[in-house]
Amino acid sequence: MQAMKQIADEKGIKTETVLDAIQQALAAAFRKDFGNKNQNIFVDFDAETGGMKVWDIKTIVPDADMEEITRLDEEEARLRDEALARGEEPPAEDPDRPRFNPKTEIMITEAKKLQGGVSIGDELKLPLEITTDFGRMAAMTAKQVITQKLREAERLMIYEEYKDKVGQILQGTVQRREGRNFLIDFGRFSSILPPEEQIIGEFLRPGARVKVYVVSCSLGNRGPEVIVSRSHPNIVRTIFLQEIPEIQSNAVEIKAIAREGGSRSKVAVWSGEEGVDPIGACIGQRGTRIQTIISELGGEKVDIIQWNENAEQFISNSLSPAKVDGIQLDDASKVAVVTVPADQFSLAIGKGGQNVRLAAKLTGWTITVQQTEAEVAPEENIETAEGVTSEELAAQTPEVTAEEEVA
Repeated sequence: MQAMKQIADEKGIKTETVLDAIQQALAAAFRKDFGNKNQNIFVDFDAETGGMKVWDIKTIVPDADMEEITRLDEEEARLRDEALARGEEPPAEDPDRPRFNPKTEIMITEAKKLQGGVSIGDELKLPLEITTDFGRMAAMTAKQVITQKLREAERLMIYEEYKDKVGQILQGTVQRREGRNFLIDFGRFSSILPPEEQIIGEFLRPGARVKVYVVSCSLGNRGPEVIVSRSHPNIVRTIFLQEIPEIQSNAVEIKAIAREGGSRSKVAVWSGEEGVDPIGACIGQRGTRIQTIISELGGEKVDIIQWNENAEQFISNSLSPAKVDGIQLDDASKVAVVTVPADQFSLAIGKGGQNVRLAAKLTGWTITVQQTEAEVAPEENIETAEGVTSEELAAQTPEVTAEEEVA
């Protein structure tokens, strides 16, 4: 029992799971040396004494005509093989026709010969004897089964733990690079940081501690696969939730986030409560809160934008710090033509078009920036950035409530 507890602690699984793996391994060993294909073997292992009992367990079913069942089985197999040979889908099995599985079932007449007082639907446990010790091959089979079952249990336990961490920020260690992916170690297993979730230009040194956002967790044939991100917009959202009490209490709401990881983010905030300044709440006294957030993001610039239900005003705000002269909207195509003074044109566009690009992502509008007509220069002084639809924006920045736990 102590050895079982030690294994359970090392693997992070339950003692009952270790016991179940041992019993399945012993059943496989018995089947290898003493069993036959029509036995449904179950082993009851006593962890205290090391003793074991072996059973052949059957479900009692009504009597049936075995010749008819065999004929129907053969006919079903023939039709299936013919369909596959023609490249067609095999016909569906008839759920109403009689069937019999000699491994797991026993007919009522035969069951009554072995044990009186039984009924259809009962479980019949037939004791089996071990006449000699297990052979070498059976022992090897048992070892393989217990190793496999413990590995499966450990993988399932990890999956159950990390599927609840999707949407959270975790800290891990850069393990190594595999192809274009980085492996981020969480201690018991490694997650995957794919290229599309990496920050452009960021080099992750093996052994470095990094914070990542858990994008997804799935259970595949090789165990749990956890995808993490360094560039996801919700990294910004989650840090804001951690650092801004007004967001935690829902006095301030994050309406949208646009991010180019490692470089710059725009965060649109709003408050429906009288007397609450959403931008001031995020910046903090003397900028303390926003500086903490910027530090958490590794120096990434963050623009706090006042959200407005009026699209024209929201687009104007989103181009901050540039000043806007006017906006023309085409609601049908969601295109906004924004005019700015000549001295604000470069500021509105931003380095490499980043400011207008982030504004387009934030608002969901395609934004064209041009100089005020009286100051128009050549045509090259026009810049366009495409927005995203509200559905795409929602997919990029799913809602995070103040009640969600953040690791």
